[in-house]
Amino acid sequence: MARNPKTTPPKPAHGGVRPGAGRPKGEPSKVIRLPARLLPAVQALAELPEGALLPSPMPVPLKVPLFGHRVRAGFPSPADDYVEAWLDLNEHLIEHREATFFVQAAGDSMTGAGIQEGSLLVVDRALEPQHNDIVIAVVDGELTVKRLEKRRGKIRLIAENPDYAPIEFKEGQELTVWGVVTSIIQKLK
Repeated sequence: MARNPKTTPPKPAHGGVRPGAGRPKGEPSKVIRLPARLLPAVQALAELPEGALLPSPMPVPLKVPLFGHRVRAGFPSPADDYVEAWLDLNEHLIEHREATFFVQAAGDSMTGAGIQEGSLLVVDRALEPQHNDIVIAVVDGELTVKRLEKRRGKIRLIAENPDYAPIEFKEGQELTVWGVVTSIIQKLK
């Protein structure tokens, strides 16, 4: 049946209106110019999962004393009062500032790696994920933290809790790695 141009509106060229798509009505937008070298970092920021925390782009140095004596985990030893250096946690925990974000862990699948419910994970997107790295990955649309295993051309995500089976990928299934976990921050109290 032919479309009557006088009575039938034309079909949208790009799929039409999608509920919830685009920016909210009345929300202003602004065009910005930035150096081309920063475009990947800005795009990475736009793709971060909801709830991800970012380090401050201009962090105020927070230097705390680093004592020259190591603390034994076995028999106690009197600690030195000698301050060897001042440690800035930004410098200690973040290698690639533009590509690093923080995310809070949920669940108990990685307790064997020291990642507890509520642990704050420092994630670096600039690092190439290697065999045995702990990564933040997207599997079937869900974010997860697991150990990456690459063996004999196959990739698996391994939990650090025996109650969880490895995640094995089948033909056509896609794995997206968001970044490599470089540090775990765990509050004890």
